[in-house]
Amino acid sequence: MKKKLAPLKPETKKLLAQCSSATLTTQLFKRGFRNVFLVGLSPVNPDAPVMVGEAYTLRYIPAREDLDHLGVFEDWEHPQRKAVEEIPPGHVLVMDCRGDMRAASAGSILITRMMKRGAAGVVTDGGLRDSPGIAALPFPTYMQGPSAPTNLIHHHAVDLNVPIACAGVGVYPGDVIFGDQEGVVVIPRHLADEVAKDAAAQERFEHFVTEKVWEGRSIFGLYPPRDPVKAEYAKWKPKTAKARKGKK
Repeated sequence: MKKKLAPLKPETKKLLAQCSSATLTTQLFKRGFRNVFLVGLSPVNPDAPVMVGEAYTLRYIPAREDLDHLGVFEDWEHPQRKAVEEIPPGHVLVMDCRGDMRAASAGSILITRMMKRGAAGVVTDGGLRDSPGIAALPFPTYMQGPSAPTNLIHHHAVDLNVPIACAGVGVYPGDVIFGDQEGVVVIPRHLADEVAKDAAAQERFEHFVTEKVWEGRSIFGLYPPRDPVKAEYAKWKPKTAKARKGKK
């Protein structure tokens, strides 16, 4: 029996939403994880909100002509259709298309349905059809590229909520999926809380560094910081936090 995961903590989700994919990949690298960024995927709508949610997975294998025809969509147990209607709110549908974008893995109707059901986003290492319509949605969606043909031409939906590969990265159900304008990062679930806290701290420090670089400071001794800069930052951080609090 699979161990039921505790829901992602609201504080963890909030902290991650304030971070960037660059910061998160650095934090994961510090913990020995090198292959966490889904290379080649881009947001369909770059203006969509930052994506943070737990992975709900769908695996495709190559289609076969006697099994994949339009009639299969009448079956309510069809894995693609079932995924759309069963993905829990706050989760991200992650699809393994083997990097094959010759046919779509979903289209605007299915994406819209998941958005209305409260999903946190959709990620595929294949293509999506109706991409102009998806681009108009305020919903985080990531793909390798647009692809008009129906999924049945090249993809056979076979498994739900099992470990998959997406863009060459292992994704396990419940992993935390993050997406911003730069791309998508997979965070192992057991590391999510600590990564969120350390990433938020890194973001604050890099905000300080950026401010000093704009003032004309050299990066030597600043980034990474030596003791004098650490002392300067220690004084800067409380002041900035107080200023931010006053603006709310």
